[in-house]
Amino acid sequence: MFTLTEVASLNDIQPTYRILKPWWDVFMDYLGLVMLMLAIFAMTMQITKDHVACLPCPEETGGVSETEANLYSTQKGSSPTPTGAPVTPTIPSGTMAQSNKAITGILTTHRPATAEQKTNPQPEPRGVKTNLDFQQYVFINQMCYHDALPWSSKYFPYLTLIHTIILMVSSNFWFKYPKTSSKIEHFVSILGRCFESPWTTKALSETACEDSEENKQRFTGSSSGPKQVSLEGKEESPDTNPSTPMLGVKVSADKPIAEVPSSMTILDKKDGEQAKALFEKVRKFRAHVEDSDFIYRLYVAQTSVKTVKFILILSYTSTLVKIEFKHYCEPDIEQLTGYKKFYCTHNMAFMLNKLLFTYMVLIVIYGMTCLYSLFWVFRRPLKEYSFEKVREESSFSDIPDVKNDFAFLLHMVDQYDQLHSKRFGIFLSEVSENKLREISLNHEWTFEKLKQHVTRNAHDQQELHLFMLSGLPNAVFDLTDLEVLKLELIPEVRFSAKVSQMTSMQELHLCHCPAKVDQTGFAFLRDHLRRLHVKFTDVAEIPPWVYLLRSLRELYLMGNLNSENNKMIGLESMRDLRHLKTLCLKSNLTKMPTNITELSPHLLRLVVHNDGTKLLVLNSLKKMTSLIELELHNCELERIPHAIFSLTNLQELDLKSNNIRTIEEIISFQHLKRLTCLKLWHNKIITIPASIGHVKSLESLHLSHNKLESLPSALFTLPKLRHLDVAHNSITVLPPDVGLLNNLQHLAINSNKLEALPKPLFRCTKLKVLCLGHNALTSLPETVGQLVQLTQLEVRGNCLDRLPVQLGSCRMLRKNGLIVEDHLFDTLPVEVKESISRETNVSFNGL
Repeated sequence: MFTLTEVASLNDIQPTYRILKPWWDVFMDYLGLVMLMLAIFAMTMQITKDHVACLPCPEETGGVSETEANLYSTQKGSSPTPTGAPVTPTIPSGTMAQSNKAITGILTTHRPATAEQKTNPQPEPRGVKTNLDFQQYVFINQMCYHDALPWSSKYFPYLTLIHTIILMVSSNFWFKYPKTSSKIEHFVSILGRCFESPWTTKALSETACEDSEENKQRFTGSSSGPKQVSLEGKEESPDTNPSTPMLGVKVSADKPIAEVPSSMTILDKKDGEQAKALFEKVRKFRAHVEDSDFIYRLYVAQTSVKTVKFILILSYTSTLVKIEFKHYCEPDIEQLTGYKKFYCTHNMAFMLNKLLFTYMVLIVIYGMTCLYSLFWVFRRPLKEYSFEKVREESSFSDIPDVKNDFAFLLHMVDQYDQLHSKRFGIFLSEVSENKLREISLNHEWTFEKLKQHVTRNAHDQQELHLFMLSGLPNAVFDLTDLEVLKLELIPEVRFSAKVSQMTSMQELHLCHCPAKVDQTGFAFLRDHLRRLHVKFTDVAEIPPWVYLLRSLRELYLMGNLNSENNKMIGLESMRDLRHLKTLCLKSNLTKMPTNITELSPHLLRLVVHNDGTKLLVLNSLKKMTSLIELELHNCELERIPHAIFSLTNLQELDLKSNNIRTIEEIISFQHLKRLTCLKLWHNKIITIPASIGHVKSLESLHLSHNKLESLPSALFTLPKLRHLDVAHNSITVLPPDVGLLNNLQHLAINSNKLEALPKPLFRCTKLKVLCLGHNALTSLPETVGQLVQLTQLEVRGNCLDRLPVQLGSCRMLRKNGLIVEDHLFDTLPVEVKESISRETNVSFNGL
């Protein structure tokens, strides 16, 4: 048999799981334990004391007196029985005579009659004499125990035990089943850590501080508070919601964020790391559990099993179970005893009836509890859980509602203590997580550490580059001398009012950083920021407040500006960028954004780097008559766009890296009287038309990396040309007319196929940069000495065998400006090498 300890282990659930057991489950567990003890008690009593005592019926014995029958029954009932079977009494020796007297007239048929029997004659007994009277009735009692006694009297304790075990298993099966126990164990573990985490206490403390501040403001009144200033500079009433969608940050109007005491902002680094891990665990657990409702269905199933079990027990017990004291038995042993019917008594009937009544009372209470649990399960959707109350009571208004098994587990926890759900909800809030990151970030990135990362850039400006942090450290705002701030791959950037301390900052870089800014911080950026670089993946990542920076001078947008849904340009209105001078779009445009026409009165420089996407529509350019510089790179243009010829103020045009093959339209540039720089490099131009001679205003012409084989004479009639770059082509001859370019200062004809240089070239005495490298030159004319202003000469990669001594006459030429093979340099006289090698402070930067 089972011991109580062994059976009770079926109901032994780890104490940590108690938070998932509502009051009805706990109550049913106790009821099950009581029923278990009752079943074991009944079984023990039945095993040790249960038996029946039988006598032949009066009509069979010839009239047995009731006194004699009772005497026999009493003697039988007072004797112990063997274990596990009906017991025949053992008659003590002191009472043997009395027992034999009672049995003499009842059990035998050939005994002589006493004097009393002769006076009162009785019917002659017809029992079989075997001289084994005691053994006969041991056998009869056992036969009648199995034949006459109902099954309910014999197996009631065993049924009770089986039913109780089934109910216990049904109550806790969801804690044991592998597919649910793993999730439950994980949930309970995370819930306990969330409840005890120092971050939970801190977050709730901050909420309490905010509530106190709110109450304080409510009592003091809002009339004395400072007025809010809107984006247009108008005064707003204090009760106006300070959250501005354009700013890209939501500020709660009814729960203003209060300053947290410094003692609360201190969080141990180890605790902070553990809290970060908890946020990650909660996120992954939610994703894993929310996708199914298996735990919910299993709980409903086991509750239904218990209810069905209760109905089954109640039904068969009320109709089939009867435990009686008196029974009649007709065993087939007449040939052995001489009697056909026996009259029996069950000595445990009274006790079993009391136990049965007690058991049924417990079962009814258990069943009512099961029905209530089913009512609770189905009266509302347990696969949905709302944190609405928690959101109202705390500052974390972004705690999301959950569903499926995650929701069901939280409903079960609420039955234990709703404080667990409240504390757990903090780890579902992105606001809470961001606050934790901010505290940890500020703890790590102090003012001293940030100061060490400040460098000087190429423009001699103080620059700070922060890469892949969790947020923007508050100490950044204390760098009042910082001029350039670069932020890259920072998921949460928020400019608070403290940004107004950075009075020297004029340039900001946001590389994949969805930045938000509050009202006061925006007002400062709007009036002080001059250059802004924004790199993004989708146009929605561009902070809306960017289009409201009225003091902005330069705006650089790098990313996908085409919406995938409607292929429309995703730029907001730019009419508020009143001082914008430079707009750079590095994207994949198919047409020029129409919104940029709002910048036409004041935009001076427009740059479009299109990354190989063909730019088809450029009509918007016609309205931008104020443009001075225009760059259209990688736009797959095949010809010079006609819209450009309407830009009468254009001074510099750059059409780099397109598919331009012919430039016959170049004659139209003669109408652009201010055009001084034309860049047609990295295209597929084969020839230069003679009409280029009509563009008299040109000072700089870039035609490198094309397919030119010759240069027209008209090119050298441009009187103002100072910079000519035709490198990386297939030019074989440099026309002598090049000597007509009296103002030429920079000539790059390297990486071509030149075999000789015309002597008129060296009449261009204003030349400062001459690039002749990687050609087929065999000699360098001695007239090179006439270029007295030459600061850079490149001749590497030719077939020269020596350098002319006249290089010593180029007084401005220095060793670092002479790009030549070492062995050629060694052919120069010592005095020339010393002259070229001497240090000087003269600059040789080209135009």
